[in-house]
Amino acid sequence: MAGLKEIKTRIASVKSTRQITSAMKMVSAAYLRKAQDAILQMRPYAGKLQEILLNLSESLEGSNDNIYAEKREELNRVLIVVVTSNRGLCGAFNTNIIKKSIEIATTKYEKLFRNERVHFLIIGKKAYDFFKTKKEYKLNSEHNSIYENLSFENVEKLADKIMNSFTGKEYDEIILVYNQFKNAAIQIVTEEQFLPVKIEKNNNEVKHNIDYILEPTREFIIKELIPKSLKIQFFKALLDSHAAEHGARMTSMHKATDNATDIIRELNLHYNKARQATITKEILEIVSGAEALKG
Repeated sequence: MAGLKEIKTRIASVKSTRQITSAMKMVSAAYLRKAQDAILQMRPYAGKLQEILLNLSESLEGSNDNIYAEKREELNRVLIVVVTSNRGLCGAFNTNIIKKSIEIATTKYEKLFRNERVHFLIIGKKAYDFFKTKKEYKLNSEHNSIYENLSFENVEKLADKIMNSFTGKEYDEIILVYNQFKNAAIQIVTEEQFLPVKIEKNNNEVKHNIDYILEPTREFIIKELIPKSLKIQFFKALLDSHAAEHGARMTSMHKATDNATDIIRELNLHYNKARQATITKEILEIVSGAEALKG
């Protein structure tokens, strides 16, 4: 059993760690509240816009008007947009995204990956730190600074770049991989086809498609609404990931604080046992010495 001094030193160390994790938990909770409000306010708008986008895209199927829904017969290059965080201490938040991105590249696009035709666009320092050291993964670019000011104006510039790489036929498919926020304890690893716009067929007897009255013209709507909708969907994915990050970190720090409390409880028990053993030993030595004097 360790000595009293060692146990006492360790108790002080774990208590210090518990103070740090508890403080980080409270900070993450404050950030989470703000990030959660942002994504919950965005979802209804993004959902309705996505519904209109899919409806328009389906109505234009077979025409050359909607360049964002153009499905290429042969895939030449694929871009995977990997969305992680800039900081750690959030459990498996970043690891799950990196693993999912690699899985998509090496299984879904196995042949293209072998021919170095699967590229990664990185958002988040943690993913960049991983991929930059691996020569087998081809990086398109990294955009870690976007979290410094996560506004629609900043995200729009990146979305424009990604959309132009599709319309300019640099890439034939663009996939988003990010954590979707469900609640503080649950983050859902999400793979989403960003481009081309995926038109989901409705096989139900009752069609939910709405015959929208387009004004001023269909061409204007296609030119303005569809790109805006895509940018909103991209922004929503980053807001989802941002909220999920703070939720994961808060949960991770909560667990770390609880674990530290359990360790302190066990160390206190060991300390008391060691102290009791020391006192008992000293008493026995005194008694033995007294008996020896009597003899």
